[in-house]
Amino acid sequence: MAHQDITIKELVDRIERGDIRLPEMQRQYVWQKTRVRDLLDSLYRGYPSGTILTWETDEQVSTREFAIEQQAQQPARFHLLLDGQQRLTSLSALLRGKPVKVKNLVRPIDILFNLEHPETVQLITEVDEENEANDGEDTADASEDDLLRRANKLAFVVHTPKVANLPHWVSVKEVLSESNDRPFLEKAGVLSFKDENYKKYTDRLNRLRKIKDYSYRVHILEREKSYEEVTEIFVRVNSLGAKLRSSDLALAQITAKWPGSLEIFQTFEQHYLDNGFPIDQAFLLKNLIVFITNQSRYRGINKISKEEIQEGWRKAKVGMEFAINFLRSNVKIDSPSLLSSNWIAVVVAVFGSRCNYKLTREQEQELRHWVIAASIKGRFSRGSSETILDQDLTALQKNTSVSSLFQLLDTQVGRRDILANDLTHRNSQSAYFKSMFIAFQNDGAIDWFTALKISLKYAGNTHKLQFHHIFPQAVLRKAGYEKQNINDICNLAFIGGQTNRRLGAKLPNEYFPEIIRRLGEPALRNQCIPIDEDLWKLENYDKFLLQRRELVAERLNQLLEE
Repeated sequence: MAHQDITIKELVDRIERGDIRLPEMQRQYVWQKTRVRDLLDSLYRGYPSGTILTWETDEQVSTREFAIEQQAQQPARFHLLLDGQQRLTSLSALLRGKPVKVKNLVRPIDILFNLEHPETVQLITEVDEENEANDGEDTADASEDDLLRRANKLAFVVHTPKVANLPHWVSVKEVLSESNDRPFLEKAGVLSFKDENYKKYTDRLNRLRKIKDYSYRVHILEREKSYEEVTEIFVRVNSLGAKLRSSDLALAQITAKWPGSLEIFQTFEQHYLDNGFPIDQAFLLKNLIVFITNQSRYRGINKISKEEIQEGWRKAKVGMEFAINFLRSNVKIDSPSLLSSNWIAVVVAVFGSRCNYKLTREQEQELRHWVIAASIKGRFSRGSSETILDQDLTALQKNTSVSSLFQLLDTQVGRRDILANDLTHRNSQSAYFKSMFIAFQNDGAIDWFTALKISLKYAGNTHKLQFHHIFPQAVLRKAGYEKQNINDICNLAFIGGQTNRRLGAKLPNEYFPEIIRRLGEPALRNQCIPIDEDLWKLENYDKFLLQRRELVAERLNQLLEE
């Protein structure tokens, strides 16, 4: 196996020209911006950041698009990128100043650099200035001083407007595209080379630009290797250190046996994305393997024939369509993100198949009840999700009855009803939080300024649904409350982004009375807000949480019974 040392700049140029392309077996771009931040920090400090693996081939193999734009005219000969996609895509976006595109979503990658960063290395996990797992967490109540205190511990942070406006923070993209230091020095207030910070800042800017000259060791597989052997190498390399999910590795093996299948899967995903119900590839592949093997684990794929995969896909596609339609129409769940686990939908797909997609009225009601109960109680988050899914699959093989699913659920959780104490210190990642949204939406809860009914499908980033800390984070921190109390789900409400920003760091006793005057008490009641003005005061925050837990628990129990 040959190898070369190639600079980041040259690798980015090769990707732009199309000299490096992605094989069909590769997963899509998945990195969060915080991962890009951490990569930059390592490169800036000269730390090792892995190697690159490519395959030079004359075979006609299926490829997939990079998340970063490439030239339309593709060369006749190219290298397929087997390991390093996430790093090189991120670096291409920064060096070229281009956004990344995944499915229909286009987003820039903008990282800020701290000209005043400390020389000592800080833990990169110490600051989480961007919560991409849930864009809804509000930062409107965080003061500039608080943001600066946290950000100043790092050399790089993900872009936020508040930090970007500070004088000694500059855009990495702009520094990499501009050889002149003057704009960045002027922003930092350095107007002369006699300034005491002149040398420090210019040295750091040059050091940042030298990231482009960092050389990766690129290992190149011989062109004589077959696609099947390269697929096996890809799986082995990406199994080490659990770089890829098992579904990503399974996809590599499936596409090797069934060339062109990735495009079929992507077309299916795109259809539901266009229709407002985005599903991920892991859900699709899990359904496929379940319908082929009657179990949940991606084992023995190398022994499954192309014909078996194709027949499994035909059945799995029908099952997924039934599950999606059942969730949307019968359970009123208009996004898979509202389920505590996608495996709930897999069970619904299998149940529909076992019944030949002919449910009785009783089966429909029981299945709907099970979906809500399994989601609220976090059925697949209480141990190995695959083991739990296999239990449900085995139960349905023996007896196509929702009662068999309920027996397993009841054995696992003990009781289906929700007590107020069950909600204590639960955060936004809890299954209860997602179920809160479903319950509030069913009650017709509205945004407190626009009066739009809460929805995950608001148009435009301005109105994008967020969750709002009723008692602001910064105020509670200053009052000495711990994080688990501050981020308790019973301190959260659902409103649009514009409304969230307008409320900022106001206490509820400052804005709740005005909301009631404009929209009436239901505007609060439908989000289980206690109508007691004394409880809206900071000194009564603990009492507010206790009463809201009672109200939310009562509403979740009603949702179970509906």
